[in-house]
Amino acid sequence: MKILPVSLGCDKNLVDSEKMLGILADRGYAFTDDEEEAEGALVNTCCFIGDAKEESIQTLLRLAELRKSGQLKALVVGGCLSQRYQEQIREEIPEVDACIGTMAITAVADTFDAVLAGRSENHYEPLSSDPTVETRRIVTTGGHFAYLKIAEGCDKNCTYCIIPKVRGPYRSVPMEALLREAAELASAGVKELILVAQETTIYGKDLYGKKSLPELLHALCGIEGIEWIRILYGYPEELTEEIIETIATEPKICHYLDLPIQSASDRILRAMGRRTSQQSLREVIGRLRERIPDICLRTTLIAGFPGETQEDFEETYRFVNEMEFDRLGVFAYSQEEDTKAALLPDQVPEEVKESRREELMELQQAVVFDRIEEMIGRELTVMVEGKVADEDVYVTRTYRDAPDVDGYLFLHTDATFNTGDFVKVKVTQAREYDLVGELIND
Repeated sequence: MKILPVSLGCDKNLVDSEKMLGILADRGYAFTDDEEEAEGALVNTCCFIGDAKEESIQTLLRLAELRKSGQLKALVVGGCLSQRYQEQIREEIPEVDACIGTMAITAVADTFDAVLAGRSENHYEPLSSDPTVETRRIVTTGGHFAYLKIAEGCDKNCTYCIIPKVRGPYRSVPMEALLREAAELASAGVKELILVAQETTIYGKDLYGKKSLPELLHALCGIEGIEWIRILYGYPEELTEEIIETIATEPKICHYLDLPIQSASDRILRAMGRRTSQQSLREVIGRLRERIPDICLRTTLIAGFPGETQEDFEETYRFVNEMEFDRLGVFAYSQEEDTKAALLPDQVPEEVKESRREELMELQQAVVFDRIEEMIGRELTVMVEGKVADEDVYVTRTYRDAPDVDGYLFLHTDATFNTGDFVKVKVTQAREYDLVGELIND
């Protein structure tokens, strides 16, 4: 059977999808990205915010039509939407044959086998289950970079977030398992590892009694073939001096850090259940930039959280203007059922949330344009992502660019390179969010 795999939502979900593909392939299933030739479908869903939930539902409805027509012989749903709304999915979309919980991805082949045998078997495991899944992965990111999920779940219980209810408490993957997985990825040609979790900075605290991200990073840096290591989703209040020093001194670790802050108003941060303050944010950003002057900082904000006044918003606006983040994303607050924030008074009107989101993004655009101009003249090592058709131009990424969320450097050269090659360039132009460079011949 040819299965159409659809992975929605975050890169942590993508890791689960790639592991499910490996399990299915070992059972003899094949894959296609063409809906017209698909005989089955696996949809790994997301329900983090309203837009993600809507995308998942619309995808299921579209594929349900193919199941109804008889083209698809099996439609299986996994991921966060499946964990949270199993009964509603089966009731509202009866074409769905089976659901898999977030902790039951190893049952995916058994699930498809059962459907093809005429049985509907849903598989769910406790949300406190061991997150270790050692299986072959089919990397879908092109082969030159891959995400490494180092932990599952979250204990922070931010008032706006549903993740603990669909992913469970924070559980680190044992270091030995991660090192084996990373070594296998490297042997398959992966050159950049991107560490992900709901929170990377407290890795190992549950297993080893202390934050062990530095030890993991040192060990990963010793794996032959891995050239870049990038860290996403680090909570600022958990960022230790040891982590900062490890990033500063290990040559393979990109001087890039994703620090989601969500707001700069102390009042709103408390309402969100965040364990930080504007002053502590200023301090940690200051320490990072002092120890690693060329560090690229990414963050995310929520606009229009319940009770956010114009004064709260302006406080965040001033903070963003002063901090000059290199990368910034803003989401309008999404009122999610079963979260504490959904029940808070003074919900902000949609038009106000969207207006504030746009204001912050316009501010950030001006900040980015100023900072990107400062890159002209710098010499950088870049990773080749591909070539522009019929042009002597390569699309590349610098250490400042995480895949899919940041910009690119366009390299003009008649030399020949392959995807995943590292080359040295000199930045010659800045174009909004992207750079242009020329090859350095050394």
